[in-house]
Amino acid sequence: MSSILEVKNVVKQYGDYTALNSVSLKVPKGSIYGLLGPNGAGKTSLIRIINQITMPDSGEVILDGEKLAPHHVQHIGYMPEERGLYKTMKVGEQALYLAQLKGLSKAEAKKQLQYWFEKLEIQGWWNKKIQELSKGMAQKIQFVVTVLHQPKLLIFDEPFSGFDPVNANIIKDEILELKKKGSTIIFSTHRMESVEEMCDDIALIHKSNKLIEGKLIDVKKEHRTNAFEVGILSDNIERLMYELTQQFTLEQTNFKSLNDELKLEVQLGNGTPNALLNILTQNGQVTHFVEKIPSVNDIFIQTVSRK
Repeated sequence: MSSILEVKNVVKQYGDYTALNSVSLKVPKGSIYGLLGPNGAGKTSLIRIINQITMPDSGEVILDGEKLAPHHVQHIGYMPEERGLYKTMKVGEQALYLAQLKGLSKAEAKKQLQYWFEKLEIQGWWNKKIQELSKGMAQKIQFVVTVLHQPKLLIFDEPFSGFDPVNANIIKDEILELKKKGSTIIFSTHRMESVEEMCDDIALIHKSNKLIEGKLIDVKKEHRTNAFEVGILSDNIERLMYELTQQFTLEQTNFKSLNDELKLEVQLGNGTPNALLNILTQNGQVTHFVEKIPSVNDIFIQTVSRK
């Protein structure tokens, strides 16, 4: 799959502080790309460079095969974590103004705004001032002005901040729908459950360096620990436990017996799943046998804590 965005060896420094240390990324076209990292990792610095708010000290950014240039602002939609709406302006007036800054004619801007206001059921907000809206309501307006010019690349920084669960789901569904229509989305968030649910690819930046990048499914496979969660009904627990401990490591913290069913976590080490399954079937009835794949949250914490 070709990349819509390539970041090549980008360095950004603020005085003696290095915010980005020769960071390179490739964002596949049509994907939802999770940009992860703890606070201060360098994510915001990278996003600001992609949006040409600041420039890199060295390295380059390629958007859809072209070196990033001022006219590309029309092809990017950016919703920052710290929202940038003018509080005393009316919603409709402000949305029209921002749409025209992105290259839409006034007529096309009105058409797109009518579509989105109807879709999100916010028609009655047109003449309200931003300061009259709740944080979640203002978030919806920010979302609309980010997407209405139908950019090739959308960048959402903590897009669910300020939303209640119902509206968070509405925005999530809209983001997925935008992907179906061909948009590429960079998704920066601390909500790892959203990453699991939505992202095709991820990158992890920590202390100015890229530590991980790849398809989410491949990253999870690379970080698996060769551990299995098993359940078994057995009449001879002592024999079963003896045979298991001869070949494998048992995580005693997960050892429990419930309604005559033994549940435990087994670390295979150099052993194989077939060898584990063989011992289990010889000593009882297997009720549960599944590999324990690490979550994005597990991978995030483990990777960051090692550095």
